[in-house]
Amino acid sequence: METVEMNSVSLKRPHSEDDVANADEIKRRKISEKSKTGNDSGQSIETVTEQPDKSLLEDTKNEIIPHEESEEQEDEELEDSDEDGDPESFADMMKHGLTESDVGITKFVSSHKGFSGILKERYSDFVVHEIGKDGRVSHLDDFSVPVDDEVNFEDPSEETFTVLSDEDKQRLEELQLLKNKETSVAIEVIEDTKEKRTVIHQAVKSLFPGLETKTEDRDGKKYIIAYHAAGKKALANPRKHSWPKSRGSYCHFVLYKENKDTMDAINVLSKFLRVKPNIFSYMGTKDKRAITVQEIAVLRITAQRLAHLNKCLMNFKLGNFSYKNHPLKLGELQGNHFTVVLRNITGTDDQIEQAMHSLREIGFINYYGMQRFGTTAVPTYQIGRAILQNNWNEVMDLILKPRPGAEKGYLVKCREEWAKTKDPAAALKKLPVKRCVEGQLLRGLLKYGMKNIISAFGIIPRNNRLMYIHSYQSYVWNNMVSKRIEEYGLRAVPGDLTLKGATAVHIEEGDVDNYTIHDVVMPLPGFDVIYPKHKIGEAYKEMLVADNLDINNMRHKIRDYSLSGAYRKIIIRPQNVRWEVVAYDDPRIPLFTTDLDKLEGKPLPVLPTDGKFRALKMEFSLPPSTYATMAIREVLKMDTSIKNQTQLNTTWLR
Repeated sequence: METVEMNSVSLKRPHSEDDVANADEIKRRKISEKSKTGNDSGQSIETVTEQPDKSLLEDTKNEIIPHEESEEQEDEELEDSDEDGDPESFADMMKHGLTESDVGITKFVSSHKGFSGILKERYSDFVVHEIGKDGRVSHLDDFSVPVDDEVNFEDPSEETFTVLSDEDKQRLEELQLLKNKETSVAIEVIEDTKEKRTVIHQAVKSLFPGLETKTEDRDGKKYIIAYHAAGKKALANPRKHSWPKSRGSYCHFVLYKENKDTMDAINVLSKFLRVKPNIFSYMGTKDKRAITVQEIAVLRITAQRLAHLNKCLMNFKLGNFSYKNHPLKLGELQGNHFTVVLRNITGTDDQIEQAMHSLREIGFINYYGMQRFGTTAVPTYQIGRAILQNNWNEVMDLILKPRPGAEKGYLVKCREEWAKTKDPAAALKKLPVKRCVEGQLLRGLLKYGMKNIISAFGIIPRNNRLMYIHSYQSYVWNNMVSKRIEEYGLRAVPGDLTLKGATAVHIEEGDVDNYTIHDVVMPLPGFDVIYPKHKIGEAYKEMLVADNLDINNMRHKIRDYSLSGAYRKIIIRPQNVRWEVVAYDDPRIPLFTTDLDKLEGKPLPVLPTDGKFRALKMEFSLPPSTYATMAIREVLKMDTSIKNQTQLNTTWLR
């Protein structure tokens, strides 16, 4: 899950949440006071959240720790240092962005009148707890380390983490990652005792998997010599012989994180453990601008080493350790439980009750949220459509051509150079950050030539390439669902589709009374799905014909781009819906306690009975691949697009 933040500066490595809050205190008060006046309909929402698309709107980006190339470090520094410009020019640039209606999001299911509220005024106003495949909600509530039945000499003592100097650690890390030509590192034993030598041996082997050690005498002094046991392979496979047979190979733990997305967190843990990120596994990615709690598994790293990180890391806590024989797999989760605070709400008690009752009893339209379609003037679905059309010149042009809207300065220069020269080498020189999609495509064009765009495009990582065609599927689905709701309302009708197990079947006239709107699914277009038998089935065909695509031939000559299709429920009814309206005076005061607060014994916040502001505290559980933003949209009755929100907040931004 990713966050698009409208008005808060994301500080790099903040020391505390209050530091973040203080940096924006004046802005927040202004938006709280003025949000009511910036919108003709009297409605306002501040932020949208969900799914893992990176936002161009974050003022700075939390640190991702690279492990291999110095070019990556350079890219990070450039991305972090680039400024987005002043708020007024940003608001002007976002006039070119998408609105919800541009991507087919046009309907609501409830009849209540919308009201305004501010989402994520603080990142702690949005908390996500993962729900595992067994239905258990992940909580951080135990820091203890499990004890093995057998004695394990590999578990490091506390002294292990302090016996090596920073200089020793730096040299050992370079040796471990094969970053220099040295074949070994010698560490002098200053206070030579057997115990001291044992601790150093243990420290090297524990902290730098893949290295082995031996003791040598040199000129009357004792040295511990660290060397690679098995070359590069040892780095990916920590010493197998050192792991007790009775212990599961994977240490599972609960990760509590604040204001970082899941991949950033994995990179940081990898850096501190000095291992590669691919030994970690998880069931789903979580929001950045939020407090999130999820299960992680890591191969052959002890709980003791992981627990030690609690003393080293900001914005992370690890706990609830256990050893198991299996990793985690993406998508294995049942969903997520959300705890959300909407601050400075304007709705009456009746409006709020009606909105929340509707969310609990009826639900919301299961639209793909705005994050699915990108933040610039060239939506990702347009590139996906060009791929499916086999129009590779159009794909190249859409990715590289100049575009209005919010972008980094170096990207603007790169696009201008491309438009002027159509020279990949010249455009690439304007682009110091090479890992972005534009840089990867330009490198591909340089390698394969302008007449082989397919191979050039193939340099872009597969997941990124597939994101474009999935965006097009989502665009079609959103539009078709809006038509379906408009045409037939909130009831099942003959010709609709429902699932029998994993198989879609049509609802027939004779048994339509056995189904409700919550049973109805609609297809994402592909070669392995069927379509509704009523008007909407024809609407699918018409939409694809208008896009020069054949609904009966969704196989692509390049296998990766063949769409099999899938089914998605059109209405989602959240589970475990609860809500409460509270009053508060100070926008910096948290309105509920987190798992970490409870572990640290922090008391519940004391709130006034008649504060200056009112907030709606809401909780609900959603299945995977649904957008919490769309549930909040249904409550507030608001367009969640960045374009709309920046225009609503123009008064404050200026």
